[in-house]
Amino acid sequence: MEIKDLLIFQCVAHHGSISKAANELCYVQSHVTARIKSLESKLETQLFHRHSRGTTLNSEGKKLLGYSQKILFMLEEMEKSFQDTATPSGTLEIGTVETVIKLPAILSTYHRNYPNVDLSLKAGVTKELIDQILKRKLDGAFVAGCGDYPEIEQVEVFQEKLVLISDNENIPFEDLKRKPLLVFSAGCSYRESLENWLRDEGVINTKVMEFGTLETILGSVISGLGISLVPQSTVHQLEMDGMIQCHAIPEKYSKISTFFIRHADTYLTNTMEKFIETIDDFTTIVLPPFNKTTFNVAHNIK
Repeated sequence: MEIKDLLIFQCVAHHGSISKAANELCYVQSHVTARIKSLESKLETQLFHRHSRGTTLNSEGKKLLGYSQKILFMLEEMEKSFQDTATPSGTLEIGTVETVIKLPAILSTYHRNYPNVDLSLKAGVTKELIDQILKRKLDGAFVAGCGDYPEIEQVEVFQEKLVLISDNENIPFEDLKRKPLLVFSAGCSYRESLENWLRDEGVINTKVMEFGTLETILGSVISGLGISLVPQSTVHQLEMDGMIQCHAIPEKYSKISTFFIRHADTYLTNTMEKFIETIDDFTTIVLPPFNKTTFNVAHNIK
């Protein structure tokens, strides 16, 4: 069995089409078909359901996909271990929740110290980012809370206090609990804390409105659309300007830690090691309140 056959197999599985795989790999379609048939012959089993719309993995194909991903990943890790140099370079793909207050300073410092590294950022909710780490699709990620995963290494970056935010209209606190919840998609730790608190308070059937960015959530809260639960540091200036009100909730729901996580089985390159060292330098530094402009600049580093 050849490694190239596994690469071809993965590409066909990804696209669900032999012709699309051939186009991406710059092979003629007949060659891709021949390699898939050769693979099936060696394994003595069919790997795909073939139909008019293309191909779909059958149960045996799904089994092989799991093995092939592990094999190709190990080959990539082997190459990294021999190619790693003393000077950080290459690409780091980092995931992050949108409210990491120290992220701009961390990225700016790392980029200044190691300009040969291309930083690529992907924003998401905690659950999604953990899944991406487990699937080895990200080199590392900043998440709000992590839980216990044997496959994941994690370091606490800092602790945050979450606050309930509303517009500047003075209404009873009990009435706030029944306003629409303005939150990120399911899998967000802040959303989970908010929903758990309201459930324990006996508030049910509250309307939920999902948004994709923190900026939209904050703007919607300011306009009076609903309430949200966010790190206090991210809304300090808005509160000082009188645009929102912050309300304390019990510590059980308001205390949360931000972690940097990576897959424990991945080779620790010098590039990643220096990134973790940069994070460590900021774990004891108290930074000024969240500044949206600074965050946006750092978030666009590629």
